[in-house]
Amino acid sequence: MIHQRSGVSPIIATLLLVAIAVVGGSIIFSFSQGFFATAQISGQPQIDSIEIVGYDASDVTELTMHDGVLSGAVDGVQDGAIAPGERIAIYVQNRGVQKVIMTEVLVAGNLYRYASGLAVLPDISDPADGNYFVVLRGDPAPANAILSPGKVAELEAGAEATIIVDLLSGIKNGRDIQFRIATSNGGIFVGTAISGQQSG
Repeated sequence: MIHQRSGVSPIIATLLLVAIAVVGGSIIFSFSQGFFATAQISGQPQIDSIEIVGYDASDVTELTMHDGVLSGAVDGVQDGAIAPGERIAIYVQNRGVQKVIMTEVLVAGNLYRYASGLAVLPDISDPADGNYFVVLRGDPAPANAILSPGKVAELEAGAEATIIVDLLSGIKNGRDIQFRIATSNGGIFVGTAISGQQSG
């Protein structure tokens, strides 16, 4: 007596599996399209993008801002080195689609505090060692540079600015100055300036 097995042929089974995979893939694709469209509209994910576009670490009496204008404040003396209390300027631009909040500025191994709420940029006779300022625009008068007014160091999307750092330690001309900028979303941006030179 011969027993015959009844069932789905291998070809039909393969076609059914392919059809299930295609339908499942189409459903996942349609759901994910809606998600990515929403993410693009809302500016998510939150990724900071700061570009360091130059610096002024010249051994001069008055630094130049990112917009080519002098700082309007006495920054030091020409003596072959940048002494403690003198300044360097770091030019940055927010390349992202959202406001960036800078939480940490580290220069030559020293951590600096954000100086907020100032009406004018202090000159060298008003020591501010250990502080940094965010200058949005220089002043050709020269008088007062236009500072970021907030209680935190922030930079609007697309904006350019100069970070002026009142140095805690001196640096001889020709030496590398390593600096790091950290943001509230966990971004870390590093760069190198050369003491006695300007770039950007």
